[in-house]
Amino acid sequence: MNRLPVLVSPYGPYAALALHVHDLTIRGHHADTLVAADEAEAITLALGDHRTHRVSRLGRMYALRSLGRLDEALQIAEDLIEDQTRLGGPKATDAKIMADAAEVLINLGRIDDGLHYVARAMAVLDVAPRKGLRYFSAMASLAQAARCADLFELADDAMRRCIESFENPDDLYRSAAELTHIELWLEWALRLDQVGRTDEAANLVDKCVRVLENLNAQGIDSPLGTAVLAVCYAKSGRTAEAFDLVKDLLPKMRAADQSHETRLLHLANGVALRSTGEWVAARREFRAALQLSVLRSQKLLFQYELATTAVGEFPGEATQAVLEALGGHVEALWQLRMDRRTMLRQAYRRVELEAARLSADLAAASDALTGLGNRRMFDRRINTVMPGGSLLLIDVDHFKDINDRYSHGVGDRVLGEIAAVLRSHCRHDEVAIRFGGDEFAVFLSTGEDEAREVAERIRRVILARDWNTIVPGLTVTLSMGLADCLAGEPGRDLFDRADANLYSAKRSGRNQLAAAA
Repeated sequence: MNRLPVLVSPYGPYAALALHVHDLTIRGHHADTLVAADEAEAITLALGDHRTHRVSRLGRMYALRSLGRLDEALQIAEDLIEDQTRLGGPKATDAKIMADAAEVLINLGRIDDGLHYVARAMAVLDVAPRKGLRYFSAMASLAQAARCADLFELADDAMRRCIESFENPDDLYRSAAELTHIELWLEWALRLDQVGRTDEAANLVDKCVRVLENLNAQGIDSPLGTAVLAVCYAKSGRTAEAFDLVKDLLPKMRAADQSHETRLLHLANGVALRSTGEWVAARREFRAALQLSVLRSQKLLFQYELATTAVGEFPGEATQAVLEALGGHVEALWQLRMDRRTMLRQAYRRVELEAARLSADLAAASDALTGLGNRRMFDRRINTVMPGGSLLLIDVDHFKDINDRYSHGVGDRVLGEIAAVLRSHCRHDEVAIRFGGDEFAVFLSTGEDEAREVAERIRRVILARDWNTIVPGLTVTLSMGLADCLAGEPGRDLFDRADANLYSAKRSGRNQLAAAA
C-alpha cells in the first residue's frame, strides 16, 4: 500500500496531532485539550502510530491533572509507564513519565509511592544524555514533582539542569524554563513567608524581581512573567507597580481563560490591596484566586492569605485563633519536608541497590564474548515461552573450519558480528542467547509465520555481509531450526522440536531454515 510522505519525528510520524493537544493544555484550555486528545488518539490508533498516540495520552494526562481529575490522570500515567517498559524508548523519556506519575501520586497524597517514582526518575537521569529536548522535558517534570512534595531544593537543582541542557540562551524552551524556575522561587518564598522565615523569603522575592526585570529589559515578555512580577512587587511593598501590572493584564487573562496567570494576578492584587487597608477588596481577590485553585497546596495558600486578611480587618481572639490554627497546620506541613527528604534518600538508595542487583544478575546471565544472554538466561526463559511465541536455534555452518583456517580471533569476530545482527532483530521483549561455541538461540514473541520471516531476514543478512572485510576469502552461513510454542507445551519439548528442525536444516545442506512441525 502506498503511504503519504511524513516528516520524521522522535514523537511519531503524525506528531502534529499530539503537539496540538500539548499546545492547548500549555495555554490552559484543558477542556479543549480533552476533545483534541479524543480525536488525536482515535486517528493515531487507526494509523498505527503508537508513538504519537502515547504523546497525545501524555497531553491528556496533563489536562486531567490541571482539572483536578487526579485519579484519571494517574491511570494514564501508569499505563504510559507500562507501555514504556514493554515497548522501550530513550532513558530520558522513561524518567519523564515516572516524574509525571510521581507528581500525580504526590498530589493524591500517596507520598511514599510518589517519592519512589521521583527516586527512579533521578537514577535514570543520572545516566541519561544531558543535552536535548528529551532531557530538558524530563528534568522539568522532575522539578515539578519535587515542587509538589515541597522539596524546593531538589526542584531548584532540577530546573537549573533543565536550563543548562540548552546551550543557546535564545532558545524558546530555555526561556520558558527560566520563567518556570522564577515561579518556583516565588512559590518557595511564599511558603517560607508563611512559616516565619521572612528574610529568606524576601531574598528570593528580590531575586525574582532582578531576573524578571532583566528579562524585560532584553525584550522577553510573557503573561506568566508579568503575573509573577506583579506578586513580587506586591510582596516587596511596590504596590503602585503591582497595581499597574494587574490593571493591564488581569482582564486579558480572564478573557483568555488563563486560570494560572489569573490566579497569580488575583494574589498580587489582594496583597497590594491589603497593604493599603482595603480589606474587603483584598478578600474578594483572594476568594477569586481560591476559586481558581485546584490542588490542595494552592487552596491552602489562599486560605492562609484570607485568614491573615481577616485578622487585619477584624482584630480579635476569634480571627487570631483561626490564623494560629491554620499557621500550625502550615508549619506541620513544612516540617514534613524533612521527613520527605529522608524518605527520598532512602528510596533513591533502594533504587541504587535494585539497579546493582539487576546489573549483577545481568552480568551473571550474559555471555562475555558477545554480550548476549548465556545458558543460564536460556534456562530461565525456556519455561516462560507462551503460545504465540517461538524459539529459533542457530548454528554457524562449518565454524570449526573457520577457526582452523583463519584463527580463533577471526572466529570470535564472526561470533560478535552474528550477535550484533541477532540483537538488532530482537524487539523489546525478545532475547538472543549464545550457548557457547557457535550455537545461538533467539526467543521470539511471534507465531511461526512471522518468526519465519525474522529468521530468513537474519539468514540473508549474514549471507550478504561482506566477510572479506574481516579476512579475504571468508564466508559465513547459518543453519536454523524454528518451533512455535504449543498450548501447554513444556519448555524442554519446545527445545527438542526446534533442535530437531535445526539438524534437519544441516542434513539438507545447511544455509537454510527448517520449521517442520
